[in-house]
Amino acid sequence: MTPGSMSRSPSATLCRKESSMSGWVPTFICRGIIRDIRARSPYYASDWVDAWNYRVVPAIVLIFFANVLPGIAFSLDLIETTQQYGVAEVLLSSFMAAFIFSIFGAQPLCIAGVTGPITVLNKTIFDIIERQPDAPNYLQFVGWVYLWGAILHWITAALNWCNFLKYVTLFSCDTFGFYVSWVYLQYGVQVITRQFPSDGGSTPPNPSSETPTSTLDGAFVGIILAILMTVTSFLFRTLSRSAYFHRHVRRFLADYGMPISLVASSAMAYWGRINAANPTTLPTGHAFMPAGDRPWLVHFWELDGKWVGIALPFGFALWVLFFFDHNVSSLMAQGTEFPLRKPPGFHYDFFLLGITTFIAGLLGVPAPNGLIPQAPIHTTSLLVMGHAKKPDVEEGSVHESPRIAPPSRPIEGERRRTVDKRRQRDDDDDGTITRTSSRIHAPRMDELLEPDPTQARDGEGDERRHEVPIAVVEQRVSNLAQGSLCLVLLTGPFLHVLSLIPRGVLAGLFWYMGLDALQGNGITHRILYFFRDKALTPADEPLRRVRKSRIILFVAVQLVGFGATMAITQTIAAIGFPIIIFLLVPIRMWLIPRLPFTVEELAILDGPTASPFTMESVGGSM
Repeated sequence: MTPGSMSRSPSATLCRKESSMSGWVPTFICRGIIRDIRARSPYYASDWVDAWNYRVVPAIVLIFFANVLPGIAFSLDLIETTQQYGVAEVLLSSFMAAFIFSIFGAQPLCIAGVTGPITVLNKTIFDIIERQPDAPNYLQFVGWVYLWGAILHWITAALNWCNFLKYVTLFSCDTFGFYVSWVYLQYGVQVITRQFPSDGGSTPPNPSSETPTSTLDGAFVGIILAILMTVTSFLFRTLSRSAYFHRHVRRFLADYGMPISLVASSAMAYWGRINAANPTTLPTGHAFMPAGDRPWLVHFWELDGKWVGIALPFGFALWVLFFFDHNVSSLMAQGTEFPLRKPPGFHYDFFLLGITTFIAGLLGVPAPNGLIPQAPIHTTSLLVMGHAKKPDVEEGSVHESPRIAPPSRPIEGERRRTVDKRRQRDDDDDGTITRTSSRIHAPRMDELLEPDPTQARDGEGDERRHEVPIAVVEQRVSNLAQGSLCLVLLTGPFLHVLSLIPRGVLAGLFWYMGLDALQGNGITHRILYFFRDKALTPADEPLRRVRKSRIILFVAVQLVGFGATMAITQTIAAIGFPIIIFLLVPIRMWLIPRLPFTVEELAILDGPTASPFTMESVGGSM
């Protein structure tokens, strides 16, 4: 059978019995990697051909801004504290990850780059070793940390340990996503507060920054720009979901609202008296040169043998962090709400992540890994939306498209499984789609339950029809293109443009992305459920069938995990925060079932992160 004649239906893929795995215990070295390559390789050519679609353009623009600017902002603390990293290192790391995963990866929809957790880990390593009387060279020590981590990555992939992901459910993903959302909000506040001069007047310039001084007026202007960035981004998103303007205008606002807000807010910093306040901007260095004009190659093999051994536990912490963070990012980028048709490859991609981690240590750049919420946002931006046919009153039949939950709000396990079954029952080629359009932010679940007449065609407002996801443009170009733009930014002229972006705008971008992720988080959904008017709560809301005391108990356990992770990252013991995150999985496996939940309640409160089609790569769901 040729690749072109293979069925693209998830249900057909699931019927291939020979692809199923017996369990997580390794029985054959590299079995998972080999199966991932065999499953994905027939689609490699189509991954490039399928990129001939307009949805790729807004996806590139959106993810470029959502990836590179937060990555730089996350690294500001690392840059200023260690003096070992610069903007060039962050950009090169983002390009390296995009290039390797888009060209060679099995899951090109997953966006990888510099995250907040890895900057916390690197900074904690710096704080620990700098306290030692015979402190080693920082980059050489981190090089060994990354090498140990890479070796553990390769062992994990070879022994099929990624099958452990079958036990990762919405309980763990929602808790980790809740933590990441608050990290974004925290970093936004941190970016603002660091603009205030410590003496109340001005501070001398940082050697790595092109900004001459930090002034009190500039700090207050930074707050204004941050609020402006946040408000305008949400305004564009609200208008994209409203009844105003033509549908093509609404789609344009959904696709480009955030980048437009960023450019406009940055331009405001140079208008009139605001420019005179001299708001703080991004620090940049020389084109294609690392911080301090050091050589790009880090001679980590010259490190003293004692420190090589000490680097091992740090490498273990890095492995734990990346095992959870990157794989959860991949799961969320391929969630149940996305009608995917191409198989995943967790084992093979985790092997590639070990390669990128090793190269990062060799070049002295922060190690990249999967990004939350950028990875699911990328898939969302590639969604193709469609409408069901107009009801045929005379024949008494109604052609409906399945109501697939949008990625902007995680939903409980029972509804996810119902959606997946409906999707599998539908025939993709039955011709029921009459018109397609796309948007980055799909409507929320309560908007789907309450019909919106504005979603109909002109003159058909009374039809109360909805857009539903019918396809995802699964390709490699958008990931590669946004990474290539990071490399373009390393040139002199574009570095100068980058240095013009005020830090306050980056704070606003953090707030927008954090609030947007919080709004779609399952923990937030369950908390807000208690504030909803019962009369306006849909009758088929699954939480209605769960006792309120059990909802509170479930959320309380999640919040304890979130609080423990957030608390430990504020101390010198932050090196252990990946362990706290990883413990969420055994807590769900062994503790939660012992609490007074019924089987039905757990099925509603929790569920698999991805569809059976996606989870097939790791042996199915729990």
